[in-house]
Amino acid sequence: MLLFHHPYSFSASSPTGLSLRASVDDSPGSPLYRIESLSIDARIQRFINITNARASYLHMVRADPDSIRFPVVRDAFWYAVEFTIGSQQHRVKLLLDTGSGLTWTQCLPCQNCFPQRLPIFNPRSSTSYALLSCDHPLCHGTDSPFECEDGRVCVYNARYAGGSFTGGLASVETFHFPAGQHRMGSYPDIIYGCSHASHAIFFQNTDVSGIFGLSKAPESFITQFSASRFSYCFAPFDDALPHPLILNVAQHRIGFPAGTFQVRPDGRGGCVIDSGALITVIDANTPGVNAYVEVMRVFEAYYGSKGLVRIPPRQDLELCYQLPPSYKDFATLTFHFNGADYTVAGKFVNIFFPDSFCVAILDSNFATMLGAWQQQNKRIIHDLGMGALQFSDEICINDVG
Repeated sequence: MLLFHHPYSFSASSPTGLSLRASVDDSPGSPLYRIESLSIDARIQRFINITNARASYLHMVRADPDSIRFPVVRDAFWYAVEFTIGSQQHRVKLLLDTGSGLTWTQCLPCQNCFPQRLPIFNPRSSTSYALLSCDHPLCHGTDSPFECEDGRVCVYNARYAGGSFTGGLASVETFHFPAGQHRMGSYPDIIYGCSHASHAIFFQNTDVSGIFGLSKAPESFITQFSASRFSYCFAPFDDALPHPLILNVAQHRIGFPAGTFQVRPDGRGGCVIDSGALITVIDANTPGVNAYVEVMRVFEAYYGSKGLVRIPPRQDLELCYQLPPSYKDFATLTFHFNGADYTVAGKFVNIFFPDSFCVAILDSNFATMLGAWQQQNKRIIHDLGMGALQFSDEICINDVG
């Protein structure tokens, strides 16, 4: 469920903000169910590959408040928003990404498009489609996200970690979202990317055709809507992995020195909450102390005190243990932010296999990043007006707006 202010109004009253409701696109009852075709090791390796790419990428990189509500469909490995675009109301699914600004989808004609399950959008079939003018502020200037090519067309090239990229035409189009109470809202002149060439995009062969950018970048959806706040609530991945009984018991607090997680002069460091990454990463290059090593040392001591048998790492997950049939004392993980504690239940700290489990934390050379796996069953509120992040526990599968 995502809530934010926008510059359009409707007569029907509704709670302030934008609402994204999560539905399970890969549950066993869905015709799109795919995760059982992969081994658990293969699933976890995909989680890790996506998270590592996200960590590297993040280093590289008006009116009446009514409610917009549109679905967040959960793919096996990420969350995506679903809505329609253009005069023909073409259906799209885009990765929900709080860590990037550009919203884009694949478009015809394709020079080098990745395979997607939904039909690719054809801008020629939409009477509301137009190219973004080279005179637009986003298309000229040293800090502009787009650039004018040959003085006639505004283009973009978005590069991600691992050599992946997408490029195409900066465009404007009408987006159609549910606006509450079974009403549809149409929002003209939304700036987005019409991608004609991409390489090594990690969500290929799914319904997802691009990215829905929710950062504070000038080209993002949030900035275009002059949003003052938005929120979302991710339903768990429970049906994708085994169901252990959970009792959260860890109480050890690590006293990191002041400034450990501040952004460093080289731009690295800091802490990011990112819906586009799956697994949490902790900075291993923090000044004076290796934060990743310290956190994993506490987990190791805790499970060692419980007599669990450590086993070799699985993929890049370093700390793994045999899972006794009756064991239920899984440790929680708490991030102590200024003014509030963010506690991740043991169920979402770990990734479970049939006879073992691993602590779902990776190391990073760039920053600490709280991923979507550790955001399950949390209401995450980005209050841009206050410059604050708010969060609370919530049963997100019951999220109805």
